[in-house]
Amino acid sequence: MTDFFAGIDRVEYKGPDSDDPLAFRFYDAKREIMGKTMEDHLRFAVAYWHSFAWPGGDPFGGQTFERPWFHGDPMEAAKLKADVAFEMFSILNAPFFTFHDRDIAPEGDTLQESNDNVSAIADIFERKIEETGTRLLWGTANMFTNRRFMAGASTNPDPEVFAWCAAQVKHCMDVTHRLKGANYVLWGGREGYETLLNTDMGRELDQMGRFLSMVVDYKHKIGFEGAILIEPKPQEPSKHQYDYDVATVFGFLQRFGLEKEVKVNIETGHSVLAGHTFEHEIETANALGIFGSLDANRNDYQSGWDTDQFPNNVPETAVAMYYILKGGGFTTGGFNFDSKLRRQSLDPVDLIAGHIGGMDVIARGLIAAAAMIEDGGWADFVKQRYAGWDKPENQAMLADGADLETIAARVHSEGLDPQPVSGQQERLENWINRFV
Repeated sequence: MTDFFAGIDRVEYKGPDSDDPLAFRFYDAKREIMGKTMEDHLRFAVAYWHSFAWPGGDPFGGQTFERPWFHGDPMEAAKLKADVAFEMFSILNAPFFTFHDRDIAPEGDTLQESNDNVSAIADIFERKIEETGTRLLWGTANMFTNRRFMAGASTNPDPEVFAWCAAQVKHCMDVTHRLKGANYVLWGGREGYETLLNTDMGRELDQMGRFLSMVVDYKHKIGFEGAILIEPKPQEPSKHQYDYDVATVFGFLQRFGLEKEVKVNIETGHSVLAGHTFEHEIETANALGIFGSLDANRNDYQSGWDTDQFPNNVPETAVAMYYILKGGGFTTGGFNFDSKLRRQSLDPVDLIAGHIGGMDVIARGLIAAAAMIEDGGWADFVKQRYAGWDKPENQAMLADGADLETIAARVHSEGLDPQPVSGQQERLENWINRFV
């Protein structure tokens, strides 16, 4: 045991009336809702990078956090960081965690040295997973921090960078497979471009598609049973990202015949940067059959960048949860807290408090969404709004063989004169507020 979280007990559920700041008020892991426990519905994961690797910087200021593993021999520091991380997972009773390879171990002078460092920490993880029961939701390779990736990873104009990325991803997939990860994620932090003046977009998209195809092939070769996920992001740091949003990713997957092989990991903050709501991206993924996993956070709506704050908006979360439940919920995915403390939140207890708050907010969203589904009023309204399409003569307009001439003839022969019907948005908004 380390002394980083000294004096902080395991977080327990104490109910809505509790005034204990380090207790769950709504997240009751074993409470059953719609036939599943909260734990199984939500599948919470702690993100290694923001909680343990991030130093507290922002675009205009450097490190504000002082962590004991930020100093000393890099591998010894990485081992200490692993000890602290699993202590925090146990305090929160978190069922999962996530990592980038560069979060968990220092980069070496060669790729082999870097891989050896990651493997050494994976040995520790393997033992701690067995001891604690906290599992790996997903792993991913960091191919955006090092200066070699400044022009992209798989989309880089330098083929040697492409080759490096292939070797790095192979090793990270091997580690994720060894640790029985439920998914493997590709986040193309620099898979985009800053200016078209020096960019061959067609070539870069082909490279990215071929790379992803090889990732899928390798998944099957090693027998990895988890899902391959792409995390959409519209910008920052690249001006134009090739994985802008869920719909863009789906078009890319279709082009390379991967729409049955790859799903998406959707982040709240990235949805906002793309000009969407979180629920829009969730329902788009549901409609296209590529819903995989979620990163739980929020943006400051007054800031134009990805602030990664812990979620705290119950009404927004409830609507997102409604669409998650409506789509069938998670299979291999879950809620990963891609959330970080504010630069002034310096104490270890702040890490615990941030996760407690986020878990409670999402649990409240789950409770509200389940109640909305049980009531059925929202679904009934939407069903009634489209009820006309259930009539055989209207279904025929969408069937194979339907044509404009036949439809036009029907309009004239029946004297159709459609009149607008109220969408009742305000009444629906009021209805939702009854549950949150």
